[in-house]
Amino acid sequence: MLRIIAGQARGQRLRTPKGSGTRPTSERVREALFNILGPRVIEALFLDLFAGSGAVGLEALSRGAKEAFFIEHDRRALSCLKANLQATGFNDRAHILAMDVRRALAELRRRDLVFDLIFVDPPYRMGWGDIILPAIVPLVLPAGLVIMETAAAEAVPENADMKLTCRRIYGDTALNFYQRVGGLADGVSEPD
Repeated sequence: MLRIIAGQARGQRLRTPKGSGTRPTSERVREALFNILGPRVIEALFLDLFAGSGAVGLEALSRGAKEAFFIEHDRRALSCLKANLQATGFNDRAHILAMDVRRALAELRRRDLVFDLIFVDPPYRMGWGDIILPAIVPLVLPAGLVIMETAAAEAVPENADMKLTCRRIYGDTALNFYQRVGGLADGVSEPD
């Protein structure tokens, strides 16, 4: 059973969809992610793409994010996400776009939304990273970060407008940190 690790909803158990259609980000990886992000989460506008049960976006809200947008289209995952929002009490700071990720990104651009932090957790080994990375460039603030979860053995997604500043491996999972090219220089970098 998944749970919120820290913050306002610490310890709250989360529902996850049954079956192999979604792969929730493990507590170990989420804890590492939020330890790296630290206070950047506070008052951030957070986007959770391929949100599944919403564990990552909910963790951001629990740790002080101002608002979170969740993009998910799978019915079972959406049911869990809605139940988890209700259980954590974050409905007033959460927005769900129940649609395909490409349509959702177009909708966010239409609304002129830009995010401090964008977490992308696409299905592994299907090439989504190379598709999504260029599409989110207009959605990230110059000082913002994009974090993409991939399989550790998967090739690192690349884009000319986004610079990979750090890659951290946790077992079979990799967290890839990107910043806009020409963005403000406060991104995450590899340890010395």
